[in-house]
Amino acid sequence: MKRLRTFRGGIYPPHNKSCTEMKNIVDLYPRRDLLYFPMQQHIGVPCEPLVKVGDRVLVGQKIGDSEAFLSAPIHASISGKVEKIASVLTPMGSKSLAVAVRNDGLYEQIQGIAPRSVEGLSPEEIRKTIREAGIVGKGGACFPTAAKLTPPPSCEIDSILINCSECEPYLTCDQRLMVEHAKGVAEGLRIVLRLFPGARGIITVEDNKPEAIEALQNQIVPEDNLELCLLKTKYPQGAEKMLIYAVTGREVPFGKIPAEVGCIVLNTRTCYQIYDIFATGRPVMSRIVTVAGKAVREPGNFRVRMGTSFQDLIDAVGGFREKPAMVLAGGPMMGISLMTLDVPVIKGTSGIVCLAEEEATIEDEQTCIRCGRCVEVCPMGLMPYRLYLLATRRNYRGFEEASGMTCMECGCCSYSCPGKLHLVQTVREGKRSVRELWKKEGKR
Repeated sequence: MKRLRTFRGGIYPPHNKSCTEMKNIVDLYPRRDLLYFPMQQHIGVPCEPLVKVGDRVLVGQKIGDSEAFLSAPIHASISGKVEKIASVLTPMGSKSLAVAVRNDGLYEQIQGIAPRSVEGLSPEEIRKTIREAGIVGKGGACFPTAAKLTPPPSCEIDSILINCSECEPYLTCDQRLMVEHAKGVAEGLRIVLRLFPGARGIITVEDNKPEAIEALQNQIVPEDNLELCLLKTKYPQGAEKMLIYAVTGREVPFGKIPAEVGCIVLNTRTCYQIYDIFATGRPVMSRIVTVAGKAVREPGNFRVRMGTSFQDLIDAVGGFREKPAMVLAGGPMMGISLMTLDVPVIKGTSGIVCLAEEEATIEDEQTCIRCGRCVEVCPMGLMPYRLYLLATRRNYRGFEEASGMTCMECGCCSYSCPGKLHLVQTVREGKRSVRELWKKEGKR
């Protein structure tokens, strides 16, 4: 049997995917009348509203944009009247200016939404189409895709990696997309390869997804410059640097981008969205979201329109079977704990995980016993226990010198610590403090 690719370190948390991995994607229309469209749904420059209060907007209409290179426009997913433009809380825990649209229930769309051929288009025209569609990374980082597909001229790209790992426990939205729409994922990769004629396309997937593996394999033909690479099921296999190392053996230095080692990494949904803009003409207006956890009645996978309230998704699964101890936007390893369900689905929303008391117990910190487990599992090769001590002692210079800023906050150290130290939380605070020092010193 061919050896499965993987990286150094990592952990093996329970998958907890069985409750949704066999459930088909279900289309869900918004139940609330007022939908909010935050102007900050990506890394980079926020969009500015292109509409004003009282305007009527249509499905697919661009309602926010920026002239900045590192940005991506926002489109309306419903038709209706702009009721207000105000600051709202997002699932990321931050606030953003948002356009609030009152849904008229007609779903009347703008003219011109139709399939378009990629044949004959120049690389610049393909990138422009992707940019105008508002496509961003759907793996969590939300990096504008057109910008990612425009690497510096000095970078020679030889590998386009499609990240189908979905290594976070509970989440199965990408898995179901692969099973139900494998053709779209493969076609999206073929479009991207038009931008980099000398590159190979590599679809990477963990070996615990046999149905998805079969569906994707069926889309690869001998004359394609595509291949399927099986990965060992391990967390955080889907992290960009870990994925590149597992597949190519290359390491991305701190402060550098994957393009500088010849790679570009795209998420499953991002790749499918590139296919979809050409196949249907639709810009980014929806997102597949997994709703899971023991606190909900009927977990599932839903295709929802941007701006849909989290509360609508909870209602769609029958509500809570018990009061959740914690509700997360995203998975349990790197997700954001929510204070309210009154937040909108945005481009980076992959799941809502509602943990019961038994799943979300946070134990009191004990004492570090110098066992070294955190060092063994750290995929970045750091010494988390040392970073913890430096941060708690407010020795931020030492923290920086110990490479604390390279921590990806994956949570492997906290998960493995027998002393239950809040390692990743403390390191996160240490990083924040270092950034504040940089600002004071004018370094960044």
